[in-house]
Amino acid sequence: MKVLRFLPLVALLALTSCSTVRVATDYDRKASFETYNSFAFYKPGIDQAQISDLDKKRILRAIDAELNAKGFNKSESPDLLVSIFTKERERVNVYNNNFGWGWGWNPWWYGGGFGNTVSRSTEGSLYIDLIDAKTNELVWQGIGSARLITSGDIDKKDQRIREIVSEILAEYPPNRDKK
Repeated sequence: MKVLRFLPLVALLALTSCSTVRVATDYDRKASFETYNSFAFYKPGIDQAQISDLDKKRILRAIDAELNAKGFNKSESPDLLVSIFTKERERVNVYNNNFGWGWGWNPWWYGGGFGNTVSRSTEGSLYIDLIDAKTNELVWQGIGSARLITSGDIDKKDQRIREIVSEILAEYPPNRDKK
């Protein structure tokens, strides 16, 4: 019966660990973010991103949608250049599932438990760089790290990329609430 009390907590942790996007941002304090109204993608930077062209398209579409929702327009003479790059790493988690109960009891040891579980997943980091088009200087950078969808489910992969981009760009522009 004790285990049944922990099952909802374990299920909640499993669900939230899959959907969590850790975001960090940095920016130039002297940049005038309110003057930026248009953007274009910085092709040389995007071409260097080491991911498939299909995933690049997914990321760029998601960035385009997010920036359009914030009132930005895509332009031939933009205020901001958008570049991306990615990093990927395998994450290994070891879970000790000995809950202290099991198939027997003696005065010195109680248990059996379930043993250890090892899980492997791919974690990726997406960097979105916003560059002032006039000065060619980086003015804002957002980094989102999350578990990736590596299975063949394209819809889930597309949804996950949109979620990661949305979480990153939710932090732009900086200090919007601190006026």
